Amino acid sequence: MSKFHVRRAAVLGAGVMGAQIAAHLANADIPVILFDLPAREGDKSGIVLRALEGLKKLEPAPLAANERLDRIEAANYDEHLARMGECDLVIEAIAERMDWKLDLFARVAPHLKPGAIFATNTSGLSIARLAEGLPQAQRDRFCGIHFFNPPRYMALVELIPTAATQPEMLDDLETFLTTALGKSVVRALDTPNFVANRIGVFSILAVMHHTARLGLAFDEADALTGPLIGRPRSATYRTADVVGLDTMAHVINTMRDALADDPWHAHFTVPAWLEALIARGALGQKTRAGIYRKDGKAIKVLSLETSDYIDSGREAAPEVLEILKLKNPAERFARLRASEHPHAQFLWSIFRDVFHYCAVHLGAVADNARDVDLAMRWGFGWQAGPFETWQAAGWQGIGAAIAEDIAAGRTMAAAPLPGWVGDGRSGVHGPQGSWSAREATDKPRSTLPCYRRQLFPDRVLGELEPASATLWENDGVRLWVAEGHGDVPVLSMKTRGVLTQDVVEGIIEAVARAERDHRGLVIWNPQPPFAYGADLKGVLKLIAAGDFAALERFVARFQHMTQTVKYAQVPVVVGLNGMALGGGCEITLHSARAVAALETYVGLVEAGVGLIPAGGGCKELALRAARLAPHSANNEVFPFLQNVFSTVAMASVGKSALHARELGLLRDSDVVVFHPGEVLHVALGQAGALAESGWRPRQAPRGIAVAGRAGIANCEMMLVNMREGGQISEHDHRVARAVATALCGGDIDAGSLVSEQWLLDVERALFVELLKQEKTQARIEHTMRTGKPLRN
Repeated sequence: MSKFHVRRAAVLGAGVMGAQIAAHLANADIPVILFDLPAREGDKSGIVLRALEGLKKLEPAPLAANERLDRIEAANYDEHLARMGECDLVIEAIAERMDWKLDLFARVAPHLKPGAIFATNTSGLSIARLAEGLPQAQRDRFCGIHFFNPPRYMALVELIPTAATQPEMLDDLETFLTTALGKSVVRALDTPNFVANRIGVFSILAVMHHTARLGLAFDEADALTGPLIGRPRSATYRTADVVGLDTMAHVINTMRDALADDPWHAHFTVPAWLEALIARGALGQKTRAGIYRKDGKAIKVLSLETSDYIDSGREAAPEVLEILKLKNPAERFARLRASEHPHAQFLWSIFRDVFHYCAVHLGAVADNARDVDLAMRWGFGWQAGPFETWQAAGWQGIGAAIAEDIAAGRTMAAAPLPGWVGDGRSGVHGPQGSWSAREATDKPRSTLPCYRRQLFPDRVLGELEPASATLWENDGVRLWVAEGHGDVPVLSMKTRGVLTQDVVEGIIEAVARAERDHRGLVIWNPQPPFAYGADLKGVLKLIAAGDFAALERFVARFQHMTQTVKYAQVPVVVGLNGMALGGGCEITLHSARAVAALETYVGLVEAGVGLIPAGGGCKELALRAARLAPHSANNEVFPFLQNVFSTVAMASVGKSALHARELGLLRDSDVVVFHPGEVLHVALGQAGALAESGWRPRQAPRGIAVAGRAGIANCEMMLVNMREGGQISEHDHRVARAVATALCGGDIDAGSLVSEQWLLDVERALFVELLKQEKTQARIEHTMRTGKPLRN
């Protein structure tokens, strides 16, 4: 691994982007100095101080835990430039003005620490031109670094070297970004807008062109260019609103000014309607109006016919929906191309023109086709990149169709397809690597050591899947070993996060096999979520049949499963990514250790469907409170349950692994990993390390002190006030009181000593009783039908 360490970082520019980059560095526990211009009045660092306050209010939250704000110091260029010498990494993130950036470079260069990395965050300015603003001796430690917005959540970071950039420095920075910050890195060429924005903005321009050509409405185009074709729900025009219409215009103008020789140059223009919106200050989401506007609960969309906002909600034509449901991509594209319906013609046209553009420009914008596809997946949220989509649909057939449309003048530009497209290939991705038009060869993946930590990295179509061997499976789970890790098997669920009977039995069996044949066990899923919770669909069937005895047996078996995880004779480590809710959180609470990706959402959410945690979750939290009580002055259990009660009763979810730790749903000993692709590697290492240390399961005390009826009464006081204040309903109150009863060990004297089984019996009885309530049943049915909670 790299010996490069970032002990302290600096970010120059406390605007929205700079402040959020600083926040994500702070998320990674890196001290940050955030610089900006001196304020004209008051504290000279006032601009930064206001930006830091703003971080607390931004949604989605840039900070993974509020306490991480303490890692950021406010500074200004007049008073604190010398402190730049403390920093191993300096990221400039001021406005996209070449002259402003060059002026700042000249000012800060004398203060940079020898050996520090200096990087400029830009979405498309020339890195070579910016490098000229630095002394010759510092240029080998300089590069472009393009974070996508918002920096905490967007995976993609583009690294852009100059001819003078040290390769070793770039390797160090890529390693840091990958493991320390959890980013997915593409090395981009120094061309306008780099890789993702070059292709992504062109795809938006193609949508705009064909929207106008076919006379579609904006929401009509969005209905077609969202999840139906594997793109985000924000589709095209909503995405433009989120990005900011002024920012969108700036990027388009950058392409216009810098790409005069591009065959598609005539389309690099800001549409008149977009200029008009910008002129009147309707810049999108940040001004609460753009292409869309929210009026109360209604979403309105701009009508070009009336220049006013009208109701939105147009949908794709039924006949086109039927085409999109076809499983064979080749047939799907052939049917779209052959159809005369405007929606079908629109979809064929936007795909065709993006394919055409990517093929012509591959050698100029990216090192290889894999970088293009991954950049679009990581930076724009596409399920598949343009080359993957083309290859899946039949490379030669699509290529011939594009060539025919070029000859007929139907494409946005007349540029011919490059010769390599029709050289008999079946695509650009394969086991040997991905096609590089620049070097006319297939390029393999990076061999940086940090990527060996990603045992199952994001793959493009045609890449071989890493080897694994199945040891045992049932309909719910698969027990397998990764190549080189045979001493610790992995258990993965087949049920997309639903904890069915087969999953419960599978975990019990996997623990038994690990105890017999291995040193440990890791429970991890290749794709998120980890687990949403119990099989509510199955629960509804048993309720409809009135078979509450079967429901109680299932809950008892679930409890047996979590206890099996807890008391396994080998360490059971869970690897979390995405969601670990309900029963998934309970498995985590009982594990020897959890390894969680930063963006893991953890919570005991049963109260949302009118239930309480009954897979041992309440028991485990009560036990942890009892272990803490002897360390307090008065030896009372309830103070250690109070916050936990609120968390469980309100179905609160940790909005990051760090936040889950604050809520008490992850332990201090649990490990937070920033890159989700590294979770399995670290989890296997943790299981092995625990085994090496002679790990034994921690036994419960013979008697567990509980808060009892006094603790329930304390919770009841909070609940009555909330109910009287209209914050919770009568049924919310009933459910929350059941949570209090389970956490406090039942209606017994405070300080009573009980067993784990007692606590399990209490929570199971309360759970089944709540299942019999009509309002709980209505909540479960509503959640299953709509995906949303019901307040009743």
